[in-house]
Amino acid sequence: MNGLIGRKLGMTRLFNEEGAHVPVTVIEAGPCPVVQVQGDRAQLGFGAKKGTRAARALVGHVKKAGLETVPRVLRSVPVAGDAPTPGDAVTVAIFSAGDRVKITGVTKGRGFQGVVHRHGFGGGPGTHGNTRHRKPGSIAPGTDPSRIIKGKRMPGHMGARRFTELGLQVVKVDAERNLLFVRGAVPGPMNGLLTVRKQGGRSRHD
Repeated sequence: MNGLIGRKLGMTRLFNEEGAHVPVTVIEAGPCPVVQVQGDRAQLGFGAKKGTRAARALVGHVKKAGLETVPRVLRSVPVAGDAPTPGDAVTVAIFSAGDRVKITGVTKGRGFQGVVHRHGFGGGPGTHGNTRHRKPGSIAPGTDPSRIIKGKRMPGHMGARRFTELGLQVVKVDAERNLLFVRGAVPGPMNGLLTVRKQGGRSRHD
């Protein structure tokens, strides 16, 4: 296996062998039971639902894997190496310090934002009678093309979207507490669900 489901606990720092502090995100990753295996992908579960809140079809689905409780979330991840057996548990032991990983989560929602906050526009002058301090300015020529080009950076909904951060490094693995310490920040709020996968090939940060 090369992937795992977890949740973001927050950020802290660790000290390396040289004594320098390293900012890390703490992730509670797994243990994730294997619910189903199809081809080169495996369906993993994470957490637990109350029995009264689980659909009958879902209860029957997880019973085929020999599970007593219904996972809170199900995700499909690619299988690397030998395929696991339904009912097995995947833990943080699949990772080791120094591994490169990519982490997917849903970013924090910022609501409706203007172009200065959403896209980093500089805005207009702040003095000399100017009244367009945070406005976008001209958005398209009037005659040609006489329309707004698709993809134009405009005010709108910001955040609350699925995002994958690439090239993050595993600093420490705590198998006893199912904790993963990853250098840097990852998308999403505290207690937000994450998918952690091994980085295949080079990263954009190399």
